[in-house]
Amino acid sequence: MGFLRDPLWDVIVRIPRAFWLALTWLGDSGLLLPAAASVTLWLSLSRRTWPTARLWVVMFGGVGLIVLCSKLAFMGWGIGSARFNFTGFSGHTALSGSIWPVVFWLMASRRRHPVRVGAAFAGWALALVIGVSRLALFAHSSSEVVTGLVLGVATSAGFLLLQEGRPHSRIPAVVIAVSLLLPLTFLSPGTPAPTQGLLEGVAKWLAGTDRVYTRADLLMTR
Repeated sequence: MGFLRDPLWDVIVRIPRAFWLALTWLGDSGLLLPAAASVTLWLSLSRRTWPTARLWVVMFGGVGLIVLCSKLAFMGWGIGSARFNFTGFSGHTALSGSIWPVVFWLMASRRRHPVRVGAAFAGWALALVIGVSRLALFAHSSSEVVTGLVLGVATSAGFLLLQEGRPHSRIPAVVIAVSLLLPLTFLSPGTPAPTQGLLEGVAKWLAGTDRVYTRADLLMTR
């Protein structure tokens, strides 16, 4: 696959870093966790849609827990894979793959079924390029991005398939868009949420250590 990978990487590295930084922010937890909360809110407005809201909470909560555990397992105890350069699922990619397709689907909820499906695919495409941004910024290895993307896409696709036939909110797209902008009142665009530092603190506390494992520690075991 090198004949395909190498030209693609040549294109990626020629794109300005500022572009990748702006794109990667669309996968930041400071933006996407409030977005997930907004989805829960819109799905909970009517008693008829409560089952759909509960389904979303369970599925999104599950993917969040998996990502969290993978990161804490590595930071606290060094559980990862040197062979695959894996220190945990890419949170940006997994959150993007699980949230953006559902957000776009909800924004198209007043449209016909093919439009809603197209909106979901647009969300998956966005998650893919956000994953590429993590590679371009050397924030994650390819194994972490690919597994994060698979996890996120499986979550959103599973939710969208399981909610078929259930009542769901038909909120105007502009209202949903405005709700997604609310985090900007607390967090400037491009400013990452302090989740990494918080996770490191939690990992040290759980593992009873004064330092977290790093990728360098992992690769030394090769």
